[in-house]
Amino acid sequence: MTASREKESLARVLVHEGGYVNHLADPGGPTNKGVTQRVYDAYREGSGLPKRSVKNITDQAVEDIYDRQYWDAVKGDLLPAGVDYVVFDGAVNSGPRRSIMWLQQALRPIYTGPIDGDLGVGTLAALKAVNNNDALIDRICDTRLNFLKHLSTWRTFGKGWASRVKDVRAIGQAWATGQTPIAASFTDGGQAKALVENAKPAPSTAPADTAIGAGGGGLGITATLSGLQEQLSPLSYASEWITKIVVILALVSALLVIGGGAWRWYTNRKAKRLAEALGTVPV
Repeated sequence: MTASREKESLARVLVHEGGYVNHLADPGGPTNKGVTQRVYDAYREGSGLPKRSVKNITDQAVEDIYDRQYWDAVKGDLLPAGVDYVVFDGAVNSGPRRSIMWLQQALRPIYTGPIDGDLGVGTLAALKAVNNNDALIDRICDTRLNFLKHLSTWRTFGKGWASRVKDVRAIGQAWATGQTPIAASFTDGGQAKALVENAKPAPSTAPADTAIGAGGGGLGITATLSGLQEQLSPLSYASEWITKIVVILALVSALLVIGGGAWRWYTNRKAKRLAEALGTVPV
């Protein structure tokens, strides 16, 4: 990896990030050239400088922040051509830890360690064992896109994010295969920060548990009424009335149990997919 790769990668990332933006739905808040006000405040404080609006960020500050907090954080100089840019862009958009998690997920089954966002010896060893970085970039981008689709902000920024990932995929694969990459393009919304804090909540199993509980209780009552029916069998009218109640109650209870079971299966399936998208379970 050479220093020029970082500069070439940064140039494309900055196209995706655009200029100053302060969208109400963007969890990053006020952001300029991909640098949030919070990150800029920390940078200036660390440099012994007073706080000021990120609108006034200098090119030098932008380069310093991207170098220290993103490129170095994902060990860009240790990553193969193309993969370095893809992981770097993901780090800027969703944080270094999240982008490294996408890399780790994409390295399965070669990588057998935890999906923890720590680009350590195990991850680097698995990366060296890959003989097709073009395909690896495909998997990283697919994993990233799946994550984005599970954010509550996808409805607002999904079009921009999808366009950005499409560009990142094409540019990364061009570098990985020794071709000249396309120029990056800006799509409004693609610069919005995509953070795990905005993940959609896992669906609740409470309705399913309630339905199953009610259905089970209903079946218990049905059994009780059946016993009562036997005792009242001499009274044909009462026995016939109870029979109708038993049949209706049994049907309703069975439907509740079946429906509750089906809903629990659905919610568990949705929860598993969400966990996979967020990298909280092995994939």
